[in-house]
Amino acid sequence: MNLKQKKKLLKYLNILDHPVRFNPFVFSRAFLLWALLGLIGGVIAGVYWVGLEFLTHQLAFFNGWQVIPVMAISGLLAGLIIHFIGDPGEIHLIVNNIRFNKGKLDPKNNPSMVLSSLLCVASGGSLGPEAPLVQVTGSTGTWLGKLFRLKGEELRSLSIAGMASGFTALFGAPLGGSLFSLEILHHKHAVEYYKAIIPAFVASCFSYLVFALIIHLGLGPIWDLSAYQYSGIFDFAYAVLFAVIGAAFGWAFIFCTKFFKSLFEKKPLPIYIKTLIGGILLGIIAFYLPLTRYFGHHEINELLTGNFSLSLLFAILVFKIIAISITVTSGWRGGFIIPLFFVGTTLGIIIHHLFPSINLSLAIVSCMAAINACVTRTPMSTTILLATLTGFGHIIPILFASLTGYFLAPRIPFIGSQLGKE
Repeated sequence: MNLKQKKKLLKYLNILDHPVRFNPFVFSRAFLLWALLGLIGGVIAGVYWVGLEFLTHQLAFFNGWQVIPVMAISGLLAGLIIHFIGDPGEIHLIVNNIRFNKGKLDPKNNPSMVLSSLLCVASGGSLGPEAPLVQVTGSTGTWLGKLFRLKGEELRSLSIAGMASGFTALFGAPLGGSLFSLEILHHKHAVEYYKAIIPAFVASCFSYLVFALIIHLGLGPIWDLSAYQYSGIFDFAYAVLFAVIGAAFGWAFIFCTKFFKSLFEKKPLPIYIKTLIGGILLGIIAFYLPLTRYFGHHEINELLTGNFSLSLLFAILVFKIIAISITVTSGWRGGFIIPLFFVGTTLGIIIHHLFPSINLSLAIVSCMAAINACVTRTPMSTTILLATLTGFGHIIPILFASLTGYFLAPRIPFIGSQLGKE
């Protein structure tokens, strides 16, 4: 045997001495746990969405003056559920528990959250299903973590991954949903819990697949704003300008919410009385302006395809902000992200009415990004979500608008627990 053959033999022996192994990160217990959580989250989101669609179609039968008693009764029933079964809290409580309660989200109030939010969203409240889904899937992550005896950052990461799976299922944007579950936790440090990034990505992807199978979700934008042609560097200036206007309306929403909160807290009332009053007020607004009813998932497309007068658009803009504020402060359950996108869409169309030469899609997407980033402090996920949901192919103008809204936000965040311990 010559020297060359001896070297080859030695090389093969070395390979055999170190057998091929699976990558311990990809094929690990942790990966399977994240995937399992995503599958469970997708099932939860799918079942919730099917139930929501069914109940919405049943209650949509009532229109005209009938929306007032329907929304009043729905508010009363939601309040009674919260009063007798338990208060599931709102988004600020979720953030507070993730940050200051070792990442534990209590699943015991999930029945109350599911039932009350189904009534609130399906009857026409100006809040969407994203917050209930985040609460339920996030607490499922906590339950699964305790089942497998996880502690510390591992348990917190699984709770955040659960939140991401719920948010992703609704919006169909795994990357945006994952980043949102991280950004929403702090008003300044976007990835404070960076260890949860990969768990959130994995859970989001599996959740999206299951949700898409259940409701036959396809790829593509929900609201088509693809009709945009880049016309030069001034488009970025326009995006920032529109974002400044959007941020101003973000401030208006925050002040309006604080105003109604002070009204509802002037006199201590049972939760079911507050939700009843909220339902009556929302019903009156929906009676005069039907487009302000519901959270905006389908109504945004009506805005984009409709031919509304300027005065009607101003009325829709103002009363939609009022409707969201009443819904948030009167004890109705749900999330305000899609409703804020509706406000941004209305504002963008108004700007286009006033200045027809500007690009409609750019005005709308800039206002949507700025308002949401101003209120929720989530510029990165807002950018990715809007690029996915609208089909707006140029992501950089959206990023400029999101950052503008983020930096023009009030010093004290709207979600108080983003700032400090409660």
